[in-house]
Amino acid sequence: MDWLAVVSGFGVGAIVGMTGVGGGSLMTPLLLTVFKLNPAVAIGTDLWFAAITKTSGSLAHHRHGNVDYRITGLLLLGSIPASLATIGLMHYTGVTKGWASALTLSLGIALLLTAVTVAYRQAWHAVGMRLERWLPQERKGFFTVLSGLILGVLVSLSSIGAGAIGATLILLLYPRMETRRLVGTDIAHAVPLTLVAGIGHATLGHVDWVLLGALLLGSIPGIWLGAQLTRRLPEHLVRALLCIALVTAGLKVIH
Repeated sequence: MDWLAVVSGFGVGAIVGMTGVGGGSLMTPLLLTVFKLNPAVAIGTDLWFAAITKTSGSLAHHRHGNVDYRITGLLLLGSIPASLATIGLMHYTGVTKGWASALTLSLGIALLLTAVTVAYRQAWHAVGMRLERWLPQERKGFFTVLSGLILGVLVSLSSIGAGAIGATLILLLYPRMETRRLVGTDIAHAVPLTLVAGIGHATLGHVDWVLLGALLLGSIPGIWLGAQLTRRLPEHLVRALLCIALVTAGLKVIH
């Protein structure tokens, strides 16, 4: 048993439980820097980690009626084909050094985007309310599918985006949606997307299954503890520290 992996899974799980930010934005840099995985393997392993850890959350939100399945369906209409096309292109061209560079760059950009979405979480609602004046209801479906397409490519290339970035895109398009339904819809979309992308990376041999098992073993109690701590720690402090970590990781990956 790799106890470092178990402890790492616990730490990421605790942060996810405290902040609600998907583990991908923290797990993939960890897999690259601490466990020295190849970028493609780190991304593939993290996609499975995300799909499995988010499944229980998705089921819980479903039971509580917190999922807007119309919006989830529109997002998946864009994200699943985009993910399949991205993975298919990787299969067709082969995983070359060029792909490794593209994956690393996508990861760094996704980390920085996640930091921005987390840091200015409150501001996105105001932006969404302003956009509502210019975005007719009948066009929201098209832009929702387009958002899914963007997420499908981003998640398949970096394993990041289905959480904080996905929630921000939903908030911009549907600013009047209740927070609980926004979170539930975002998670419900993230599970099938990360699973499809994860299966695609697995067919390319991009998953370290033994390491994944150890990470999951640590994440379960970590998420529970994080959920308890979130009631005691100031949210602005937790989010500030998380943003610093994301920016640092993003800049390190790009360079």
